[in-house]
Parts: sequence; C-alpha cells; structure tokens
Amino acid sequence: MATIGVIALDRSGGEVQLMSSLIRALSAGIYRHVAKPLMFRHPPDSVHTSTVKLGMIVQKSGLLRQLIKHLWAYRNDTYLAQDIAGLHFKNPVGLAAGFDKNIQLPPLMEAIGFGFMTGGSITNRFCAGNPRPWFHRLPTEKSLVVNAGLPNDGSRTITRRLAASKRPAGLPLVVSVARTNDAQTASDEAGIKDYLDCLKQLGDKAEIIELNISCPNTFGGEPFTEPVKLNRLLKGVDRLKLTTPVFVKMPSNLDWLDFQKLLDVIVKHRITGVTISNLQKNRAGIDISPTIQGNLSGKPVQRSSDRLIRQTYRQYGRRLIIIGVGGIFSAEDAYRKIKFGASLVGLVTGIIYQGPQLVGEINCKLVELLAQDGFNNIQDAIGSEA
Repeated sequence: MATIGVIALDRSGGEVQLMSSLIRALSAGIYRHVAKPLMFRHPPDSVHTSTVKLGMIVQKSGLLRQLIKHLWAYRNDTYLAQDIAGLHFKNPVGLAAGFDKNIQLPPLMEAIGFGFMTGGSITNRFCAGNPRPWFHRLPTEKSLVVNAGLPNDGSRTITRRLAASKRPAGLPLVVSVARTNDAQTASDEAGIKDYLDCLKQLGDKAEIIELNISCPNTFGGEPFTEPVKLNRLLKGVDRLKLTTPVFVKMPSNLDWLDFQKLLDVIVKHRITGVTISNLQKNRAGIDISPTIQGNLSGKPVQRSSDRLIRQTYRQYGRRLIIIGVGGIFSAEDAYRKIKFGASLVGLVTGIIYQGPQLVGEINCKLVELLAQDGFNNIQDAIGSEA
C-alpha cells in the first residue's frame, strides 16, 4: 500500500509539473503575440514606469501573488537550492539591477519565481537620472540601449522604505550601490565618500551589497575601474567592517589583462564576489544611430560576459563567488554561465522580450539539463566547463 501511495504521489506531482509547463508555454505565447506587441507600441520609458506601478498594485493582493506563483514559478529544492555566502537560495535565477530602481517590488519578484533580486542601483542622494529617453529597443539584437544614469529616490528614502516594508521570506535582496550621478561626486575623494555614506545609510537592510563601479552612463565616467582608484575605494569599504557580503559589479569591455588587474585588487580586500558584467559599450556590427546615447543590454553582452566569467573562475574561483549577468534568454544561456563558473545568474532584458514566465521556464529546464549531465545539484555544475 505504501508503494502504491508513493507511485500515486509521483504521478500526481508529474501531472502538476506538466500542467505548470503547459501554463508557462501558454503564457509565453500570449506574451509574444499579444502583450509584447501592445507594449512595444509605446516608448520603453513609459512602459517601464507603467509596469512598475502596475506591479506595486498587483503585489498588494496575496491572492494575486499566489496565483502568479502557481502559474509561473518553478521549484525543485533537490536540484536548484544552494547555500552561498551564508545565504539560502531556492534557485540560481535572479533579477539583475536596473529594473526595480527604488526596490519597490520584492513581493512580486518572489511570486514570479526569482531565487534572489537585485534592486537599484541606489545612490547616496536623490538622482533624477539622465535626460530622457532612458531606453531604446533593438528587437533584432534582443537588446536595449540604456542611458538611465542611475535615477533613484536616494539612500535615505529607500532605506526607510525597506525598514518599514515586510519583505518576502526566501528572497535574498541584493542592493546595488553606485556613486551619485552629478558633479558633486566628480572627484575621487568625493566619489568615495558618496559610496561610503550610502553604505552607512543602507546598514543591514540588504542580504548582499553590490558595488556598482562600472555604470557607463554617468557624470565623470567610471573612475573606479582603474586599479589604483578601486584600491582606494575598497580600502574605505574595508574600514566600515560590514557584516553583509559585498560583491563588485564589473565592466564588460576590458580585455582580460586589464580585467585581471581589477580582480587582483579585489581579492586583497573584504570582497565576497563579483557580478560579471555591466552594459556593453561596443556597438560594432549593430545598426544604431550614433545620436542615440547609451550602452547595450541583452545579447550584445553575452559573449564578453561568458568569456570573463570563465576566465575569472579559472583563476579566482576559490576566492570569489560569481554572479553571471548578460544575455540570458533561455535555460541554456543560464546553464552555460553556471558551467563556466557562475554560482548565480541575473537577467532583465530576457523578461522584456520573452515575458515573466521565463524565470520558471529557465528553472524547470535547468533541472532537465542537470539531470542529463549527471549532476545532483546546481552546485555540482558550477565551473564544470571552465
């Protein structure tokens, strides 16, 4: 009788998973043929603003959150759950920085099925961002041109909001911290103070801190992607004696020797890991007007991100945890980054072009890929092809 009960339970579980897969496939079709064409009739800036506002309304309903979770999310703790930097992740797929700039949507992101989310980047002071438009679509490239310039409400407002909100259990929050985008932080000294003031304000409101040193769309460029200046910044961060794990968000356009110089600095400090990588600056081979300002997300980042993840894991895999970002549109894209050395992966552009059910699709297919390769858990696959 016990055996019959197990068989029945397995059969029932399989039927549930099949139904969930069918619902995600149906959702993908509706998004591709109905929702996306409607949204793409409107400027991406207004679509982003409207999506955040709608998300804040939807997540207020516990019933709607549960419905979304049942429709789209996928969970398999045996294969996908892992403990990293003292934190538990139910799956390796997270929201990358740049979408939820003011960290207002954790309940919705948990319902969709993300294993973690990155909010921000936030800055010490309020920042209005660059002149609009901030985004420009490149559908044939599966990319966005991004020129937002770190718009956010500022660390004081955002940390008060985080302190007052009830965040969902089981969704580690990564907060991306950047230098305020204005002339006041143009000097190295002012820039370092701005970072440190923001970190002090943030305190313990995040499970992980991501130092965004590589945003390419800001006043004064990216001074802290130079080894000497990065060393000065990280010395200041060391002095804060943060108990929260700190990651560094890396640039995508350096050759390996220059990238390695930054890593050599990073491993000398109290840094847990690196996020690889930020937006792509190289527009070679992409049909885009030079009058459109900004840098590229999505597919154009994929190759450089993969290469830098693999090389970083080979030489620093025992010292640095890697979050892989850039060009994830499928489980195969995520799995490749994991096998190259990423413990976690993050995406935004993939959801914009393929829909929010993509998170569940990736996690579901990851289990298949892991089983096919004989791995018992996602951690077994990390770096297996580095």
